[in-house]
Amino acid sequence: MISRAVVLAPILLAQAVRVRRTTPRLPGAAGPVTGLVAGDGRPMRLAVLGESTVDGVGAATHAEALTGRLADELARDGRAVAWQALGKTGANARVVREELLPLLEPADLVVIALGVNDTIELHSATRYRRDLLDLIVSLRRRVGHVPVVLAGVPPMGRFPSLPRPLRDVLGARSAVLDAAAARLASLSGVVHVPMPAAMLDPATFAEDRFHPGPEGYRRWAEQLADVSRQLLSDTISWQKR
Repeated sequence: MISRAVVLAPILLAQAVRVRRTTPRLPGAAGPVTGLVAGDGRPMRLAVLGESTVDGVGAATHAEALTGRLADELARDGRAVAWQALGKTGANARVVREELLPLLEPADLVVIALGVNDTIELHSATRYRRDLLDLIVSLRRRVGHVPVVLAGVPPMGRFPSLPRPLRDVLGARSAVLDAAAARLASLSGVVHVPMPAAMLDPATFAEDRFHPGPEGYRRWAEQLADVSRQLLSDTISWQKR
């Protein structure tokens, strides 16, 4: 049976070209890619790896992008948090491992935010899962058996910049890749945090209607922080046994 994507290929290609031509090209966040949220005790070291959302596209500075917002949320209990943002616009999981991982500093928690570019590039679920696994294995070789949070692939069917049927096709593909990523939660110290479609309110997008704006990053950071706190707590409990 011929897939719907194959039948619609000419329309999808035309829409993809139009979206690329008309979508505003926003820069990554300005300012340093490391920072410290003041608090008590030795800082908890947070590293965030990923694509344009970790590069901070849609926010003016990293302080109001994903990494800075997540550090603020994790510091709400009064503990200091030192953070590092390692993001590259246009990067897929393999590029992050090859180009950004060598820059990773020692960390107590690593958050990985990927999937949109792998979706756009129509990577298979098998390849995406393998590339994520390679990334996790490689980062743990570099910084030890740290807890890892896999941020869910954003549901691209809710991206307002994408016309139909392109939005529907990429939405279905992003869901397939997210399910593949979720299977890696069977690894010790790894959790997967799906992004609810309801979180993608059109009002939370940046000017390009493709990336989060500051409010979108804030909501995403709140969700990831809740799971990250629990993962860190579980890790500490396990280490004390």
